[in-house]
Amino acid sequence: MATNSFLPEAVFKFDHLETRVQKHLKKVYGTLSISMLTATAGAYVHLFTQIMSVGLLTTIASIGLLVWLAATSHSKENEMKRLGIFAGFTFLSGMSLGPLLDMVIRIDPSIISTALTGTCLIFVCFSLAALYNTNRAYLYMGGFLLSALSWMCLLGFMNIFFRSKMIYDLNLYGGLILFCGFVMYDTQLLIEKARRGDDDYIWHSLDLFIDFINIFRRLLIILANKENNKKKRKD
Repeated sequence: MATNSFLPEAVFKFDHLETRVQKHLKKVYGTLSISMLTATAGAYVHLFTQIMSVGLLTTIASIGLLVWLAATSHSKENEMKRLGIFAGFTFLSGMSLGPLLDMVIRIDPSIISTALTGTCLIFVCFSLAALYNTNRAYLYMGGFLLSALSWMCLLGFMNIFFRSKMIYDLNLYGGLILFCGFVMYDTQLLIEKARRGDDDYIWHSLDLFIDFINIFRRLLIILANKENNKKKRKD
């Protein structure tokens, strides 16, 4: 029993990382946790209030906030301003999930909690794999991941015209695998950036937030499709 009580501490012990990097990681994951709350608030606003709705204006606003965040220099003076911009972006990102959540709720509301649990497990497992890897092997995946993402975007655009289920499934399942890879790549990349003096924890949190949202979105669609097909077979 005594051994088990020390298990969580042993799992999250990163003695191979410099103290400066460990402090940076705490800031990154702390900010990421806050971004999950603001994204949840955005989804709640869409689902349960009529204050705002997802549309062209919210899409333009989220892109504008992203550009604004990138254009605002990382400094102590701008820290709270950049955190506010980041919170605004994550809030609108949560709102953008609203229409998908509406569809999933009509099929089976429990899918949301299942997809969220699955996303958290995937994210934690792949993050730990990257954090414990000491030879920076996942950094070499960058070129492949970016090329694959470009091809998937192109296929997704082409499928607007072709309406191919095979391309759709390739984009869906391939995208899930791709963003799992991005979790490992982005985690090791932020460690290396921190070692070289880049302490922009807000932008590093943004990279991980985008990975998390994309995994969650795809799990929602996969589980909803399976449940929908199951109901159709019963009918």
